Amino acid sequence: MKTLLLCLALLPAFATAATVEPWALPAPVGSAQPHLSQASGGDLLLSWIEKQPAGGDRLMFARQDAKDARWSAPRVIAQGSDWFVNWADFPALQALPDGSLWAHTLVKNGAATYAYDVRLHVSRDGGRHWQPADAVHDDGTPTEHGFASLWPQSRDQLGIVWLDGRKTAGGHDHADHGGAGAMTMRSATFDAAGKRRTGLEIDAMTCDCCQTDTAMSDAGVLVAYRDREPGEIRDIKVTRFDGQAWTAPATVHADRWFMPACPVNGPAVGARGRQAWVAWYTGAGPAPSVRIAASSDAGARFGPMRQVAVGEAQLGRVDLAADASGVWMSWMQEAGGEQSLWLARFDPALATEQFRVRVATVAGRGRGTGFPRMQVQGGSAWLAWTEVVGGKPRLRGARVRP
Repeated sequence: MKTLLLCLALLPAFATAATVEPWALPAPVGSAQPHLSQASGGDLLLSWIEKQPAGGDRLMFARQDAKDARWSAPRVIAQGSDWFVNWADFPALQALPDGSLWAHTLVKNGAATYAYDVRLHVSRDGGRHWQPADAVHDDGTPTEHGFASLWPQSRDQLGIVWLDGRKTAGGHDHADHGGAGAMTMRSATFDAAGKRRTGLEIDAMTCDCCQTDTAMSDAGVLVAYRDREPGEIRDIKVTRFDGQAWTAPATVHADRWFMPACPVNGPAVGARGRQAWVAWYTGAGPAPSVRIAASSDAGARFGPMRQVAVGEAQLGRVDLAADASGVWMSWMQEAGGEQSLWLARFDPALATEQFRVRVATVAGRGRGTGFPRMQVQGGSAWLAWTEVVGGKPRLRGARVRP
């Protein structure tokens, strides 16, 4: 008995520390590109894209009540026959403290494959009716505008950041990173009436097609993104908006990844108070890896990175969230012809891995499975992802409880 107790004591703390439960989602077969966000009262908001029977696409959403976990009936946010629908660049849904809901869609603006605009939509009655907001950008160029992230700038004002290709006009495509100019990252804020108030360029040279992400700290919103330097060095950076200006971008970790193409694999950021965390994928070093690093000063500086998983199986596609119990990080792997979704939780200082669990074996291969999304609510992690069965996409979900 003493030997058995000793062996149990030596087991890793995360060996059996989490339970994975199926989470039924209200999206029909054929749905893809899920996005998860959270309203101020704790309700979870799920959006997704589905094909319209007569052609074109529509952006749908449903709301899960924080008290009884029941879903509302799905509602249409917007629809169109000229949308840009993509496995890696997909719409987001954001609730503001005043109860309004905001979402963005991507609409073609030219004949080129990656010529599209970001469009904003707002609802002030819980999502029953939606109206278009002012134009997010007014450069009028038939170039790429996408990979947007939203945040609550105030009680009734929205912030949005996106990758902007206006300077690439005249030759840019994802296969030609020379182009006529560099991809930039820009931001704007919108008032309660849907009018654009501020528009700023944040970074004059970024990765062309890696997701951005935002998180609210006590010092303002943080934006994490993949930067691009001369010589095709691509590292993760964070900048903070104080309501007037953006801080000089801080490098999360000097991977110094030489990548002469876009990896289509952006970072994730989370924050609580003045603490912040960033998770990301990199191909730097002898093998691909997913990493995480922490900041104690609202993203001004980051401590040493922690390598979470290493090897050719790593797909990245990370997400991150934080609550009082710790920092939750999800990522994707593919090995032996099989994709899998993983989740780990760390203490705030990233000194201890509290548990690690394989959330799901994901049906599908390659890009079709997209980017899983996660929120932490009520002490559990809630995850939604796309799987592909018989050539048709569908959404799946899981709840992970410590």
